[in-house]
Amino acid sequence: MSTIVAIVGRPNVGKSTLFNRLTESREAIVDPTSGTTRDRHYGKCEWGGREFTVIDTGGYISGSDDVFESEINKQVKMAVEECDVVIFMTDVTTGTTHPDLTVADMLRKSKKPVLIVVNKVDNSMRENDVHEFYGLGFGEIFAVSAQSGSGTGELLDEIIKHIRPEEEREEDVLPKLAVVGRPNVGKSSFINSLLEEDRNIVTPVAGTTRDTIHTRFNKFGFDFWILDTAGLRKKSKVTENIEFYSVLRTIRAIEECDVSILMLDATQGLESQDLNIIHLVEKNHKGLVVVVNKWDLVSKETNTAKAFEERIYEKTAPFRDFPIIFTSVLNKQRVLKALEAAMEVTTNRQRRIKTAELNEFFQPLIDEFPPPAIKGKYIKIKYVTQLPGYYPTFAFFCNLPQYVKDPYRRFLENKLRENFNFHGSPIRIFFRQK
Repeated sequence: MSTIVAIVGRPNVGKSTLFNRLTESREAIVDPTSGTTRDRHYGKCEWGGREFTVIDTGGYISGSDDVFESEINKQVKMAVEECDVVIFMTDVTTGTTHPDLTVADMLRKSKKPVLIVVNKVDNSMRENDVHEFYGLGFGEIFAVSAQSGSGTGELLDEIIKHIRPEEEREEDVLPKLAVVGRPNVGKSSFINSLLEEDRNIVTPVAGTTRDTIHTRFNKFGFDFWILDTAGLRKKSKVTENIEFYSVLRTIRAIEECDVSILMLDATQGLESQDLNIIHLVEKNHKGLVVVVNKWDLVSKETNTAKAFEERIYEKTAPFRDFPIIFTSVLNKQRVLKALEAAMEVTTNRQRRIKTAELNEFFQPLIDEFPPPAIKGKYIKIKYVTQLPGYYPTFAFFCNLPQYVKDPYRRFLENKLRENFNFHGSPIRIFFRQK
């Protein structure tokens, strides 16, 4: 499970700029107006061969300091509760402010590691102004310029000290399935129908489930953990602090699981927020099963299901190799079929192909369809092997790995899928120097 690092602090100290710097993205909106970040952003950061998740907790705050204080208290509490490491961000140009002291008081009460970052230190004069931040009581100070990137290397070195190596983490041998999706698509009802008990509150109000609930499922020949998450809402609807909590829990559940069961509402189809979840599942290399619930409410013709499937695959391309199951949880139709699909995907995700078998298949194929030459240089792929890991990863060894382009990578992935069953599981392919 990925380590989560939350960036907290008062508005306008540069949290979104640091987030963009660490995740090498431009996902967070950066604006000099305080309180610009209305919703929360998350991304992956890789440093020193280690990977962790970064959460940007920019505020909803606009207006008076009084409004700020009540809101920041809630947001810092939730971020601290859910994350593993806290980056407490301040601004050298303003010095320590009353809101900084409010955040510091809260963080001192937490038992989480807190790294204090003083931003906008972009000249030697400002370096002298950093010392007053020692008064906040968090030990070593990381002076950075999020805009230029200076000082962020030392900060990242410190963050990865707090990430336990993979081999030290406790491994549960039972598979974990996460039930994810937008609010009110029937996630809790789906789990209740499996457990044959009302473990979760089910109401027609969207977003009833606030926490992730872990339940052991051991019947009908299945044995696994099932994770019920709060629904992810469209970003425009994330207006309560409690929704931030829900989104964070969903992200963590996806990172923790082996296979994500994404539930859709048949009357609404695949929406942009569902695509965001699929991208998150792919980014974390988890298995995927799409369950289309409330199928009993759709008027059907001969090819209705086939057309519905095709619309989903068109939107998720190039990743199209995952099962889609049509259910009516209310009528208990095909609920176990969804579980069977999830367990098959779990098996596929763990599939190991022998090196000899891979090369026996790929060498004639690559000889017949070699990678296109680039700038008159011919790429020769010598052999392929599957790398050890928790999900299917393959290395193709060749003379000029830097010249292999995405279309050829997709060609090889499609051939892997056609001939070895990885249905429902993302695949990673690397090209390495022979």
